[in-house]
Amino acid sequence: MTSTHSSAGPARDIRVGDPPGARTTAWRWGLRPAVWAPALLIAVAGFQRRWMSDDGHIYVRTVRQVLAGNGPVFNPGERAESSTGTLWQWLLVLGGATGADVASVAVYGGLLLTVAGFVLAGIGALRARGAGGLDGPGGPGDGARFLVPCGAVVLLALPPVWDFATSGLETGLATCWIAAAWLALVARPHAPATCALIGLGPLVRPDLGLVSVVFLAAQWVTVRPSWRGALAGAGVAGALPAAYEIFRMGYYGHLVPLPGVTKEASRSLWGRGATYLWDFAGPYGLWLPLAAVGAGAVVAGRARLRAPVAAPCVAGVLCWVYVVRVGGDFMHARMFLPGLLLMLLPVFLVPLTRAWGAVAVVVCGWAVVCAGALRVPYGGQVGPDGVADERGVYVRQNADPHPVHHDFSHSPGNSRYRHLVQAAVRSGRPTLLVGPVPVAATAPSVTGVHNTLGLNGTVVPLDGAALDAIGLSYPLAAHSGATRGRVGHDKHLPREWVVAERGTARGAAAQGLDPARVEAARRALRCGPLAELRAATRAPLTAGRFWHNLTGAAARTAFRFPTDPVRAERELCGRPTP
Repeated sequence: MTSTHSSAGPARDIRVGDPPGARTTAWRWGLRPAVWAPALLIAVAGFQRRWMSDDGHIYVRTVRQVLAGNGPVFNPGERAESSTGTLWQWLLVLGGATGADVASVAVYGGLLLTVAGFVLAGIGALRARGAGGLDGPGGPGDGARFLVPCGAVVLLALPPVWDFATSGLETGLATCWIAAAWLALVARPHAPATCALIGLGPLVRPDLGLVSVVFLAAQWVTVRPSWRGALAGAGVAGALPAAYEIFRMGYYGHLVPLPGVTKEASRSLWGRGATYLWDFAGPYGLWLPLAAVGAGAVVAGRARLRAPVAAPCVAGVLCWVYVVRVGGDFMHARMFLPGLLLMLLPVFLVPLTRAWGAVAVVVCGWAVVCAGALRVPYGGQVGPDGVADERGVYVRQNADPHPVHHDFSHSPGNSRYRHLVQAAVRSGRPTLLVGPVPVAATAPSVTGVHNTLGLNGTVVPLDGAALDAIGLSYPLAAHSGATRGRVGHDKHLPREWVVAERGTARGAAAQGLDPARVEAARRALRCGPLAELRAATRAPLTAGRFWHNLTGAAARTAFRFPTDPVRAERELCGRPTP
């Protein structure tokens, strides 16, 4: 992005030709105790609570399929994008290509990215203040003698931040990207590389596209480029996300990853989202430190508030509003952590003035109580509203303080399912595991339906099919009508559909299912949009199929069918088909 005017003055960007000392400023800032001390603390806390979530193992299976030559799919023969974090998935592919254990790469790679994010956030806060940010022109910045990690302390006091420093999910990558993009926005707003970095948001997580939009707007306000420069910057920012979206539409036949379809990310569930917000803010008294740092920011920033400093606050609020609108999540606090980091970036480090000193006393007092005593009331369980202490659940079910590779030795249902799969594999016969007894399947070797999908993907061989009735990996279930259930688990595809698609008539009888309903499901699978959905995800990927997937992705993503097979047959086929 090129500017139409000089950037001289306090906000001057570092360019080629600047004095050598300007180029090393970031490195000198990075050596400050106020920068590396929070990073060291999150490294220790994250390592002490290292773990792997079941959803992290969903990534692992897709990565294993890629490394096995089957493409970015969860099950061979069905193009389903089960990974929400596209960039995280491909980073894990790179890690797994070295021969390292993919689960370990996910856990420790996430921790390293979280630590890097804390370092970059500290440097960004220093750069923002040195350039005349919240403290106004001539703020303390690089010359400040005493700095307090006020915003960093808020994050470090929260147990969910310790938990999701690992987990195998993309949270560590999100932390690093948010901090890096903000540092680039503050330090090098004119650079094309800043545009490219900011544009990666939708590939980190689709909802982080909100952050990309806000940061790009702040960049435009800061640089004020010509219209050619603005178009060039937008092109650089959107090139990679747009290219991957074209690939997604043509390869998978959808506009968004499959979890976005099954979780109905376009709907509004404000009441459920408000419950999820209180589940995070209430147990920790989070309003107290946020009110304190907000008041300190208002007092300190009364002179001037630049766009790059305001941008993360705006983006963080929008992220929280979006999470509340879609109804939150089933993992305690997880979806609010990126927004919280964004809102705290401008105050990640603050100078020890009289006003900030008073704020620091409040924040540090709260942090001691929070880190030492405040916890959710349903520790190690699923709470009454369907939100889980996710790490605690897996620690308990695996009887392991650091569950990276799960055996579920203390979870009877999951342990029983593992043994059923292992027995089916040993039998050497195509087997469908969808009900109380194993039945004959059409193909492949083992087809297992289990909602603990990470476990399912771990125990079912790569040449088998690991499915879930929720629809995170199973397009048929993802496009079924929603029911009222736990957050993120609203859908449940009846067994008749799975048996109709992947089982035999004898298998239906063995499951005790109504043969008429199974036959209705089998006929519906051959009709209209449902037949097209199956072709989009299972037909050979020719050039024509890619184009048909691409042009029909919007309608296909919006398609839903009734879970009742008889009703679905009537609506999709118009009349019973032979």
